[in-house]
Amino acid sequence: MYKEIKTIGVLTSGGDAPGMNAAVRAVVRTALSKGIKVIGIQRGYNGLLNGEVREMDLRSVSEIIHRGGTVLYTARCLEFVTAEGQKKGAEKCKELGIDAMVVIGGDGSFKGARALANLGIPCIGIPGTIDNDIACSEYTIGYDTAMNTAVEMIDKLRDTTQSHDRCSVVEVMGRNAGYIALNVGIATGALAILIPERPYDLDHDIISRMNQTQKTGKKHFIVIVAEGVGHAQELANEIQARTGIDSRATVLGHVQRGGSPTLRDRVTASQMGYHAVNLLEKGIYNRVVAVSADKIVDYDINVALSMHKTIDTMMLDVANTISI
Repeated sequence: MYKEIKTIGVLTSGGDAPGMNAAVRAVVRTALSKGIKVIGIQRGYNGLLNGEVREMDLRSVSEIIHRGGTVLYTARCLEFVTAEGQKKGAEKCKELGIDAMVVIGGDGSFKGARALANLGIPCIGIPGTIDNDIACSEYTIGYDTAMNTAVEMIDKLRDTTQSHDRCSVVEVMGRNAGYIALNVGIATGALAILIPERPYDLDHDIISRMNQTQKTGKKHFIVIVAEGVGHAQELANEIQARTGIDSRATVLGHVQRGGSPTLRDRVTASQMGYHAVNLLEKGIYNRVVAVSADKIVDYDINVALSMHKTIDTMMLDVANTISI
C-alpha cells in the first residue's frame, strides 16, 4: 500500500567510506527540494536505538562533499542484530515520526534495513564500502578513493624498495574480497597478487616468478596481499628465507578508509542519494541502489542480499601476464 513519505531518516553504518558524506548531502538536499523533512541519525543503528538524531537543513550538509569519513558518524551495533533490537528500532522510527529510512553501508547494514522493512519501515539501501563487495552493485562508494590511496602509498614504498633491491609485501584492505588487491596490484606492477577468492602456491605464484624475473634483470619486487589472506610478515620472512632477498612487510591498514573522496566517489554517491529519495517519493520501497553497466539501478532488498559476486578472471590473467 502506498504510504506518503513526509520524513526520511538517514544513517551511515558499518565501516566508513570516502563519499558517504556526498551521499548524505544528496539525500538531504534531494528530499528538502521535494518538501520532505530529513532526520540525520548519528552513529548508525546505535544512534537510532539511543535517539541520537538531529533535523537536517540545507546548511547541515554544506562543505562536506569533499570530506572523508561521515559527518553522521558510524558504529557497529550488536543489539540491532537481535529481534528485540530490531523491534526497538522500528518503534523508535515511529516515535521520531520517521516514515522511511535511507541506510548507507554494506551487507550488514542492509540486513538491518531489511529487518526494519519487515517491521513496516520502508527502507532504501545505498552501498558504501571500500571493499566493493556488495554483490548487487558493480561499484560501491569509497572503492575508488581507497584504491587510489593504496596506489599512492605503494608508489612511495616502491622508491625505497627499488633503492635497496628489496621485496615489499604489502597488505591492503579487503577482508573477504580481493577487488582492491587485484586492481592495486595491476596498477603498481606487483609481481604477485594474493586474494581470498583464489588459493595460492608460494613456490609457483611467488618464488618461481621471482627467480624467473631475476634472470631478466629485475632486482626489486612488490607482492600485494589482501587483508583476507593476511600474514604479510610471515610471507615476507618466508620469501627472504627462500630467496635471500631482503623482504619487508607493510600493512597499509585504515589509512585506506580516509581522505578526500575522488571525483568518481563524489559523483556516484550523489547519484545514488538522489535516486534513493526519488524511489521513496514514488512509493517504491525496500530496494538497494546499485550500479550496473555504469547506470544507477535498484534491486529488491531480498534479491540484492541473495546475489553473489565473483572476481573477473581476465583481470587475474592480465596481472599474471604483464607483471613479470
